[in-house]
Amino acid sequence: MEIACLDLEGVLIPEIWINFAERTGIDELRATTRDIPDYDVLMTQRLKILEQHKLGLPDIQEVINGMGPLEGAREFLDWLRERFQVVILSDTFYEFAAPLMAQLGHPTLLCHKLEVNDQGYVTNYHIRQKDPKRQAVLAFKGLYYRVIAAGDSYNDTSMLGEADRGILFRPPQNVIDEFPQYPVATDYEAFREAFRTASVRDIQP
Repeated sequence: MEIACLDLEGVLIPEIWINFAERTGIDELRATTRDIPDYDVLMTQRLKILEQHKLGLPDIQEVINGMGPLEGAREFLDWLRERFQVVILSDTFYEFAAPLMAQLGHPTLLCHKLEVNDQGYVTNYHIRQKDPKRQAVLAFKGLYYRVIAAGDSYNDTSMLGEADRGILFRPPQNVIDEFPQYPVATDYEAFREAFRTASVRDIQP
């Protein structure tokens, strides 16, 4: 049995923090794991910026409520779920993702949680475990699944490396250059073909 493990932001939905940065005009919030590979460093930076500008979870959720999946993402995900077991492995937070998961048909999502005080300010974050995407892939392999993993950024590369096959979807050039071993898909049709190629089964179009 094969299982497909997908990153979320940049693969199925837009980058939440980039959209929030555009709405607030705070350029420092545009940084993602494409820019800062160390997730703890990135989140510590984000929380400091939110505190400085007195922005809380409701402010972020207001932006998220106006977002939708990337064009073609729902159709791709529906195609994938007809052919594979599918799990979304993300470094986002359940408090962010819920409205977008509804628009994607409520796929299984493994991600993190935020700590929020009574005033709605984010005071901390709790990662499910160290290197959680890779650990999830290891767990699925321990259940005798063959894993095909796909993502777009630095924080996906340990997951891709642990999987039986890895795929990059619309990655930045620096990630392509550093990880040339992974095939690159730049649109959803190419993404489908990459999964067909990665599978050991005869996957129909």
